[in-house]
Amino acid sequence: MFVDEITVKLIAGKGGDGCTSFHHEKCMPNLGPDGGNGGRGANIIFEVDKSLNTLVDLRYNKIIKGDKGENGKGSNRTGADAKDVLIKVPEGTTIIDNKTKKVLADLVKDKEQFIVCRGGRGGRGNKAFATHDNPTPKMSEKGELGEEKEIKCELKVLADVGLIGLPSVGKSTLLSVISASKPKIAAYHFTTLNPNLGVVKLKDHRSFIMADLPGLIEGASAGLGLGLKFLKHAQRTKILAHVIDMGSYEGRNPIDDYKIIRRELINYGRGLENKRQVIIANKKDLPDFAVNLEKFKREFPNLDILEISAEYNDGVEEAMIKIADILDEVKSSNEDNLDYETEIIYKYEETKPFTITKVADGWLVSGDKIKKLFNMTKFSEDESVLHFANKLRKMGVEDELLRLGAKKDDNIIIEGYVFNFKE
Repeated sequence: MFVDEITVKLIAGKGGDGCTSFHHEKCMPNLGPDGGNGGRGANIIFEVDKSLNTLVDLRYNKIIKGDKGENGKGSNRTGADAKDVLIKVPEGTTIIDNKTKKVLADLVKDKEQFIVCRGGRGGRGNKAFATHDNPTPKMSEKGELGEEKEIKCELKVLADVGLIGLPSVGKSTLLSVISASKPKIAAYHFTTLNPNLGVVKLKDHRSFIMADLPGLIEGASAGLGLGLKFLKHAQRTKILAHVIDMGSYEGRNPIDDYKIIRRELINYGRGLENKRQVIIANKKDLPDFAVNLEKFKREFPNLDILEISAEYNDGVEEAMIKIADILDEVKSSNEDNLDYETEIIYKYEETKPFTITKVADGWLVSGDKIKKLFNMTKFSEDESVLHFANKLRKMGVEDELLRLGAKKDDNIIIEGYVFNFKE
C-alpha cells in the first residue's frame, strides 16, 4: 500500500528523577550527600532507509512514546539513559510540525537522522546541589518532561525524471516499456492513483529513475482531481518529461493540452515552472500525429520534442538517450530547482520566559520555562520548594507581579496549582 502522508503524535521520554540520599557507614552517619542524577529520557529519531518507499508502517501508530530514563540512586549512581526510539522512513520524507506548520527537516539521504523530539534530561541528585554554603542539601529534582509534538510526514518521491501529462496520454504505458515497473494500465482516466517508479537502464550503462506521476487536470494546482497529490511529487524531479497525445486519440488538441499543464505548473509555483522540460510526443502510430506535430512545433519552436509510440515501442530508446543527455546537462549545471534543504530547516526561537495574566481568582503565571521548573520540582521536599521560589524570584516573576498590582495573599496559579503570594 502506498501511503505518502501521515499524522502522528510523538512523546519523547521523561528524564529519570534525581535521588536525595546521604552516605552512611557504620558508626559514621551523615558523611555527605551521594544522590545520583537521573538518566535521560528516550529521544525520538527519524532515520532514512532507502529500502522503504511508503509511510505505511506509520499508518497505525497514532502515538509514539519514548521510555523514561532511570532514576538516580544513592552512592552517586546515575540512572541509565533510556533507549532512543528509531523510526525509519523513505528517502524524500518531509517532517512538519502540525502546530506551527514549520518544516522541521527534509530527509533525502540514506541513513540520515534527525531528532524530532528530544528526551527530557535527568533530574539532578542532591550531590549536584552541594555548595560551600550548603554542603548537605536535602533536595533533588524530578526528571524533565520529554518534548511532545504532533507532526505530519509527507513523502515526495525521489526521481530524476517526472512523467507529467493529462490522463490517458500514455505515461504508464511508456514506463512499463522502458523499465521493469508494472504500473496499472487501462482505458480510463486516473488509472494511476499513486506515483510509480522505474529504473531506466541504457546500453551505454547510464541509468536514471523515472516516475509516472498521477494524471493532471485543469485546476490541479487548486486541488482539483489528484491535484496537489501529484504536484508535490513533481517538486523532487530534476527534469519534467511532458507526455502529450500528439495523435489526438480522444479528440483533444495537443496545443491546448500543453498550455493547460504549463498553466498548472505556473500556478503551483515552488520552482516547478522553471524546471527543464522535454516534450514526449506520443502515439506517432496514429494518422493525425504528423499534422498535429507540425502545428505544435510552429506554436512552440524552442521546446525539445521527442517522437515516440509507447504502444509499439517505436522511438522510445532514442528518446531515453536524449533524456539522459538532458539530465546530464542539468546535473552538471546544478539546475535542479529543488525547493528543499538536506539539512535541518527549523531554527530555535527564543520565547518569553513567562507571562502573567490577571484572572478572576488570582494571577496566572505561565510559560515554557515556568512549566519546566514546576515539573522538575519535588514539592514533598522543603528545600526543593524554597529552590522553586528562589528561581521564580531570579526570573523576575515576583517583581512583575508587584508591578502589575499583586497583593499579599493573592492567589498565584501555576500549572493548575494555587500558591499564596508573599511580598
